[in-house]
Amino acid sequence: MNINVYTESTPNPATMKFIVNKLLINGSVDYATRESAENSPFAKELFKFSFVNGVFFASNFVTVTKFDGDSWEDIMPILKEFVKGAVESELKVKVEEHIENTDFEGTDTEIKIQQILNDYVRPAVEQDGGAIAYKSYEDGKVTVELRGSCSGCPSSTVTLKAGIENLLKRMVPEVTEVVSEAM
Repeated sequence: MNINVYTESTPNPATMKFIVNKLLINGSVDYATRESAENSPFAKELFKFSFVNGVFFASNFVTVTKFDGDSWEDIMPILKEFVKGAVESELKVKVEEHIENTDFEGTDTEIKIQQILNDYVRPAVEQDGGAIAYKSYEDGKVTVELRGSCSGCPSSTVTLKAGIENLLKRMVPEVTEVVSEAM
């Protein structure tokens, strides 16, 4: 298979999305630090680049977060070439394949919230190179975790409040607030 890699900017200026024409992983996995990438040969290799500050994988893309002083203009061609080679040589995203649990649990309200996040929010967030994970629901407050390019993104607060919170309040009247838990 001929591997093609193309890039897409994300709302987070420090993060670039590298999309390939092959499934990399079912679900998603975030490596916010070099240390966290121990079980990922692919991420470990990316962290060898001095400009790589974070790596996130979902379906057919990897988002790379760079350090502030580095310019995308300089590093994008290097990363594109690396991602292409890594995918062609079938470098593993994870050593032991862990598939995220998509069985929803909890009360009827919690299940409804998880279903909405999965069906409406997750695809939109993945478009921007990120992921969202449901954490909890208590007394009208939904707690989620934003990962990938959404983690630390300047516009993630707007996404959370204007987008996700409004959607959930409309579809699940019991919801009064949505907050993000830091990773």
